[in-house]
Amino acid sequence: MKLTVREISEMFDVPERTVERWIREDGMPGLKVHGQYRFHRAELLEWAHHRGIRIVADPAASQFPEHPAPTFAAALERGGIHRDLVAADRESTLRALIECLPIGAEVDRELIFEVFLARENAGSTGVGDGIAIPHVRNPIVLDVDAPAVSLCFLRSPIDFGAIDGKPVHTLFAIVAPTAREHLHLLGRLASVLHDPAFHGALLAREGAGRLLELARAAEERLAVSTRAASAARAARAARAGEDPVGDHEAAAAEVVRAREPLDAALEAAQADEGDARDADDEPDVGEVGA
Repeated sequence: MKLTVREISEMFDVPERTVERWIREDGMPGLKVHGQYRFHRAELLEWAHHRGIRIVADPAASQFPEHPAPTFAAALERGGIHRDLVAADRESTLRALIECLPIGAEVDRELIFEVFLARENAGSTGVGDGIAIPHVRNPIVLDVDAPAVSLCFLRSPIDFGAIDGKPVHTLFAIVAPTAREHLHLLGRLASVLHDPAFHGALLAREGAGRLLELARAAEERLAVSTRAASAARAARAARAGEDPVGDHEAAAAEVVRAREPLDAALEAAQADEGDARDADDEPDVGEVGA
């Protein structure tokens, strides 16, 4: 999926001039075609994650007119959470990860390994904090019924050449029937990893039920922030044609109203997380042994 400067400004909720500055000064990957920049979604997500830049809106979600876009939480439940994988190096880590993927026996796992390994040789997919997301920039499309995300915890950390130099102990991998769904889930994963509650639970290796719950809450917060950002952009666009000495108090009130659903959702999510900590732990769901 090739993105434009405008789509990226909406994706991160920043002015287009900020995107242009990122291109000039901060190495944002892009290709100039006929005077216009175009950006590869997977490369952009890697660049943003390495710099701690959060996704506010998801342009890929509008690419699913026939049915709802796949959610990260549902894909994670299908792919499973796998613990205590034993590996001695990067190669054996990739092989162990591929064995956990929910794909049929007819799929050539050795080919997937070779593609993953070639990608790691070109540049590590370790994104920091001991987390890696092995993938290729041009997604592998597999004959599966629905997209899935597999989460794997290693028994011992492995040197993965990550950007922060830390060894990797946690890996995600995505399988999907279309490139569009793969890229959409890659973006959702990048967003969820920036959610403090989910990120903390991931590093603490909490139970599958808790991780799935926090993933759903993080996606809901993303949806609300997307709606709020869209409303704020619409308000700015409406004001663009008005007299510059117009009613600024009314314009500010529009932005406040746009944020109200986000603030309410954040308060509800915080209350839910407090209730969950007080309740008894539920049995893990979708968890798979090594």
